[in-house]
Amino acid sequence: MALTGKVALITGSTSGIGLSIARELVKHNVHVVLNGFGSMQEIASLVTELSSHGKGKAVHCAADLTKEKDIVELIRFTKDTFGQIDILINNAGMQHVSPIDTFPVEKWDQILSLNLTAAFHTMRLVIPIMRENKFGRIINIASTHGIVGSVGKSAYVASKHAILGLTKVVALETATENITCNAVCPGFVLTPLVEAQIKDKMVKSGRTFEEESEFFVSDKQPSKKFVPGNEIAGACLYLLSDHSSEVRGAQLVIDGGWTIQ
Repeated sequence: MALTGKVALITGSTSGIGLSIARELVKHNVHVVLNGFGSMQEIASLVTELSSHGKGKAVHCAADLTKEKDIVELIRFTKDTFGQIDILINNAGMQHVSPIDTFPVEKWDQILSLNLTAAFHTMRLVIPIMRENKFGRIINIASTHGIVGSVGKSAYVASKHAILGLTKVVALETATENITCNAVCPGFVLTPLVEAQIKDKMVKSGRTFEEESEFFVSDKQPSKKFVPGNEIAGACLYLLSDHSSEVRGAQLVIDGGWTIQ
């Protein structure tokens, strides 16, 4: 797999799925720009850890992706640091659960801004750079909630359905070029976002974290197992490889059987 020396920008990569992808890419000698929040000490440790896995170097940029000017700076930082951007993985996201009639308007705006609009900005800014290099791979981390709905998740479901539509448009607009755009749709992965939902449910149910986790995942996924983060990373590796040059606008679903029911 000819990834050595490529440069990847991964949003929302200081934890969860994004971090799993970053860990896999540096093993294949890819330079990685981490983006996300956390303590300076934790992030410094991550940068050191990732830079020790192979020939790839890891750096961090704490851009707030709900602000266009920060996204512009993130792209500039990546280009200035490594001279190119070959891979863009839009992973940053957030969730809020509430019935639509009581859904906080500011939460709706924030979720759409981070989950959808940020990806629009990163792609519109990165594609010209990829065209200069005559190579580009874009992966949008969507969700099974881009395919199905769930009660109380109006903003998240709307944003994930929309990111799949945006993926298709970008794939068509780059169809004659050596640039691909695809989406990965994970089911439940035990990320900090999902952990927070489980803990909220524990308060009402009185169950332990382990009990609530089993109930949580079994409600949707027939496998009754969380999707491992390294399986999402493995799917990304395929979409970045030479074996997927004509995979364009695809939705790669990894959800323990959730959406086939």
